[in-house]
Amino acid sequence: MTVSYTLKVAEARFGGFSGLLLRWRGSIYKLLYKEFFLFVALYAVLSIIYRLLLTQEQRHVYAQVARYCNRSANLIPLSFVLGFYVTLVVNRWWSQYTSIPLPDQLMCVISASVHGVDQRGRLLRRTLIRYANLASVLVLRSVSTRVLKRFPTMEHVVDAGFMSQEERKKFESLKSDFNKYWVPCVWFTNLAAQARRDGRIRDDIALCLLLEELNKYRAKCSMLFHYDWISIPLVYTQVVTIAVYSFFGLSLVGRQFVEPEAGAAKSQKPLESGQEPAPALGDLDMYVPLTTLLQFFFYAGWLKVAEQIINPFGEDDDDFETNQLIDRNLQVSLLSVDEMYQNLPPAEKDQYWDEDQPQPPYTVATAAESLRPSFLGSTFNLRMSDDPEQSLQVEASPVSGRPAPAAQTPLLGRFLGAGAPSPAISLRNFGRARGTPRTPHLLRLRAEEGGDPEAASRIEEEAAESGDEALEP
Repeated sequence: MTVSYTLKVAEARFGGFSGLLLRWRGSIYKLLYKEFFLFVALYAVLSIIYRLLLTQEQRHVYAQVARYCNRSANLIPLSFVLGFYVTLVVNRWWSQYTSIPLPDQLMCVISASVHGVDQRGRLLRRTLIRYANLASVLVLRSVSTRVLKRFPTMEHVVDAGFMSQEERKKFESLKSDFNKYWVPCVWFTNLAAQARRDGRIRDDIALCLLLEELNKYRAKCSMLFHYDWISIPLVYTQVVTIAVYSFFGLSLVGRQFVEPEAGAAKSQKPLESGQEPAPALGDLDMYVPLTTLLQFFFYAGWLKVAEQIINPFGEDDDDFETNQLIDRNLQVSLLSVDEMYQNLPPAEKDQYWDEDQPQPPYTVATAAESLRPSFLGSTFNLRMSDDPEQSLQVEASPVSGRPAPAAQTPLLGRFLGAGAPSPAISLRNFGRARGTPRTPHLLRLRAEEGGDPEAASRIEEEAAESGDEALEP
């Protein structure tokens, strides 16, 4: 059964995830404890052999081997290889879940398209949706061990009510070397076409919509089958597994606490008379390698996560509940096409019939949320300039045959003056812009509003001359 802890993390609080660390079912401890104890036991055996059974010369050779293994382990790109692999597996895991066929859309179309309150109409609707459920059961038998254990033979499928004896004979009489989960979908299309000829489906548009929904349903069944058929390339899984095992195989030897190198002992200061030699710096002898054990817990646990979810149709704690999905789909779909067919509550005026702005009530626990202003967009909080000139509308395109006025840079204009050209034109024109301000569009608008067209034409001529000077090299 899938382990759900969504309610426990509904709110972010102090130690919110810490409470999840004490769970056993579906935890990393349950997945990893056997490998973890094996790693600790092997490390302890090598440590005992080094400390108690080897001579001084053998310890020296072992220390050299340990330092070599430690350096070699750091050459394995474990984080990169393992991280990319787990990301690929997680994406594949979620895609498989979204490929599980659900009859919700199809049952709504059947209920709306296949008409008739008599026994024939009821039989058509129930048979159509049963064929759809049969297709999902057949494909789940092919990919899920739980479903196969529930329906080990076709006789169990017949006894469960998904298939009749006559349908089973028809199914088994079709000779094919491939999986035949698609056969009920073909039965569905033929029965829908017959319902259209009998007038149970009133037009071709409804029939087309019904078959489109069936094709979506069948496509999910097909995708689920192909996910089971085409796995992640075996070489990639082997590379990741060898990388993890090699890293910790070298760590078993390389992370032992051994005697320091000879150079470290020679680098110490000369001893005075009667003074005992001090241990080499950094040579802390710990019987329990805490950091190495944590590293094993993280990396090996990461590999175990990928191992668990690479096929979510097994019987692990976090695998998909396929049998419950089958029960839910059958019950809900039959209910929607049979008992709910044209079984409507009376239409009546709603509570907010005469209100222009309906407002549902809040409880005391949620009343504070009603006081928050509605979000209208991030720019509604932008503070605009109080200068009315900044809100004037101007022409975006220059006058035909004349160069555009020099672009303005507001921030630099504060330091360089109103007549300073934009650096986008040329920095060589920096000292040439003097006199008439380079805002001819504003002056022209003011002259036109005052009713002086001659002044407006003079302003345009001055703007053109100043633009020519600014563009000179």
